[in-house]
Amino acid sequence: MGRRPATQPTHAELDILRVLWARGPSTVRQVYDTLSAGRQFAYTTTLKLLQLMTEKGVTLREVQGRAHVYRAAVAQEQTQQHILSDLLERAFGGSATQLVMQALAAKPASTEELREIRRLLAEHEEKNHG
Repeated sequence: MGRRPATQPTHAELDILRVLWARGPSTVRQVYDTLSAGRQFAYTTTLKLLQLMTEKGVTLREVQGRAHVYRAAVAQEQTQQHILSDLLERAFGGSATQLVMQALAAKPASTEELREIRRLLAEHEEKNHG
């Protein structure tokens, strides 16, 4: 899972990737069943997206009997870091401070989340300056 896809995943591709990261290797039917719970999502759309994602290197496909089993080609954390790095540069001119300020303004953090953020900042500072 160390590979990096050439392009950013689309919103629909990210929905599929979230399913694969949570479930692990899955058939089209398993991905479709998860995605279609509570909203309209066609089986054929799921199949076509997984085929395109495999062509792009975003997913990997393995044939197991009559079933095709798909898995994410890249780890969730690596994909998130790639998307965030791109967003950080394009929208915030590389400023992590601006990114965090806007993220907190857009969706205020809970007390527990703020406590975790402080812990992570202290850990990061200790590791880099300790």
